Amino acid sequence: MFISLSCYLMFFWGGLCFFKMKGHVLMMLLNLEFMGLIILLMMIDFFSLFSYDLMVLIYLIITMVCEAVMGLVLLTLYIRTHGGDYLKTSTLLSC
Repeated sequence: MFISLSCYLMFFWGGLCFFKMKGHVLMMLLNLEFMGLIILLMMIDFFSLFSYDLMVLIYLIITMVCEAVMGLVLLTLYIRTHGGDYLKTSTLLSC
């Protein structure tokens, strides 16, 4: 019970940090990965509590890895074209 409550609090804290720190793309990606890991911990806790098959978690981990790789590729392309990951200096926000 305590683990699930602390996971909910950490997920909420990660969401607050995600919406508060909109300056750097890398910090936003790290917050998304943190929130994904918290969801993984909550699902492990849920599946072990009800003794479900843990094979579904492998698919979640694969999805998280693919999402992280795509985020880093997009960040690399953004840095190459704009010279940095600081969003407030780019013209994307003015659209």
